[in-house]
Amino acid sequence: MNADLLSSVWQFFCQRGGELSGIVGLSLMVSGSAVIIGAVLGVPLGAFLGLKRFPGRELLLRIIYTLMSLPPVLAGLLIYLLFARTGPLGFLDILFTPPVMVVAQVLLATPIITALSSAAIAAKEKLSMDTARTLGASERQAAWMVIKEARTGILAGIMTGFGRAFGEVGAVMLVGGNVRYQTRVLTTSIVLETRQGNYEFAIALGLILLLLSFVVSSVLLKIDDSKLS
Repeated sequence: MNADLLSSVWQFFCQRGGELSGIVGLSLMVSGSAVIIGAVLGVPLGAFLGLKRFPGRELLLRIIYTLMSLPPVLAGLLIYLLFARTGPLGFLDILFTPPVMVVAQVLLATPIITALSSAAIAAKEKLSMDTARTLGASERQAAWMVIKEARTGILAGIMTGFGRAFGEVGAVMLVGGNVRYQTRVLTTSIVLETRQGNYEFAIALGLILLLLSFVVSSVLLKIDDSKLS
């Protein structure tokens, strides 16, 4: 960036700093809530799939793996139809609000967290279960030991789910509407600024998004390192 461009970007942030802080806060709130819900749903399901063998397990895993690549626009369309006024949950009247954006991102993040948690636990299951049993652990204690051994892989799944949610644009654009001061997040702001020809601002917003992703992943990795040490 040259001096004029840097000056222009700085002026933009000074003029719209309050709006930008709201956009950043909403982005973190929506994606953070979605990943927390996704982890609450996905980690136990992933643990169950990683530890247990039952009829239909392979089919369920294939469905989850397929949903990992669910197009955000399709996810947004499904949620839109579900919560539209004529939809089965239209009576809730939450379309074009942050809660429905959280729902859309949960749909995108949960399969990733589930699949990666399942793979991480399954990779540790045989050796860790055998070790736990030789030490006299019960089935529940052995299962917990496996989950603890696989926590780095589980955390990687949660981080990947956060990345999928935080960098997503199609679904939140459809169900949130990109309403200024209400449902506008970093990714939809980037799209808006690009359409208006404000490319330098769009790039600056993208750098903010990447910086926040770096900070979140660094915090999670620090937590994992402290538990391993």
